[in-house]
This record gives sequence, structure tokens and C-alpha cells, in this order.
Amino acid sequence: MKSLAAFLIASLFAASAWAADAAAPAAPDLKAGQATFSATCVACHGADGNSTVPAQPKLAQQHPEYLVKQLEDFKSGARTSAIMKGFASALSEQDMRNVAWWLASQKMTWGFSSDEKLATRGQAIYRGGIMDRHIPACAACHSPNGAGIPIQYPRLGGQFEDYVATQLKQFRSGERANSDVMHDVAHYMTDNEIKAVSDYIAGLR
Repeated sequence: MKSLAAFLIASLFAASAWAADAAAPAAPDLKAGQATFSATCVACHGADGNSTVPAQPKLAQQHPEYLVKQLEDFKSGARTSAIMKGFASALSEQDMRNVAWWLASQKMTWGFSSDEKLATRGQAIYRGGIMDRHIPACAACHSPNGAGIPIQYPRLGGQFEDYVATQLKQFRSGERANSDVMHDVAHYMTDNEIKAVSDYIAGLR
């Protein structure tokens, strides 16, 4: 009887260990990620994830967990883009992880602000927010140098002004609906404030 109980307990632990192993995703394959990226993403996002088109984001050095979430959101429709949905729908979960971790291993090419006066205004908002208008400091989540917080908040520093401004306006309007936090932040921002913050972010490092 005692041996039967021991056998059942051992079997239970073995089954639990197997289930845990089965649930854990495979380690990202950077070589496979580069191959997938080169085959499907390079035209818009550049050979190393550094887009040269201001409307298309730089993806190099971005936090991989954030990239995976965006791809999952494009695939599910939580984030809308007819173009990106088509690409994301063709990717498995492992493909997404491979691509995201490969992109995270690449170095972003730094950008620059285009208007010193505008960027100064943007810096004040980024670092201090506008408290009487319920606009929090961007630095609180995206860090003072724009590096973001791994897993939680994306890297912003050096991103194209045009892309950042477009995303903020889409958060504000609800067209981009995959972040309640960003909707609440952008909801109170004027076009000029969005432009100022975006210009400052472009030169942030």
C-alpha cells in the first residue's frame, strides 16, 4: 500500500513537471528570427530593424516582450492595421518570439529633434507632464532617457517624430485601442503638445 502511494505521488510530480515543460515556450532562435524578418518585414522596417521611412517605426533594440504583444494584437485585431494583420497572421507564436528577440539584439540608429523650441516644450511635458490637465510625465513609464521598462513599457528614445505623433493621435481618437493607459494619457493632449513631445522623443537618448 505504501509503495502504491509513493508511486502515485511520484507519478503526480512527473506529470506536473511534464506539463510545466510543455507549457514553457522554446528559447528564441535568433537565426530563424532574422530569416523570418528578412523575408517579411525588411521592406518597411529596414534590414536591421532601423526603418528609414518616418511613418514606419524603428524596431531595433525594442523590448522583445512588447514586440510580441504588438504582433499578437495585430493578429487578433486588438490593434488594427490591414497590412500588419496580414503579416502577423502568418506568424506562429514561436515565429513572433524569434523575430522579437532578434530585433532586440540589434542596435537602434539614433534620431534627432527638428525644432529646438518645440523640443524644449516637449521635454517639459515628457519629464514633468501637465498636472492640471491630467497629463502625466512620459518619463514615469518610458524612463528619463526613453529606454522604457522591459516587459512593461516600450523604448521610445530615437523613434521617428512622425510615427510617435501618429500613434498618440490614434490613442487619443480610440483608433488604436490596445492600451487603455495610453488612451487616457493622449486624450488630454492637443495636437501641438503631441508634436512637441514627439519631436523631443526623436532626439532623446
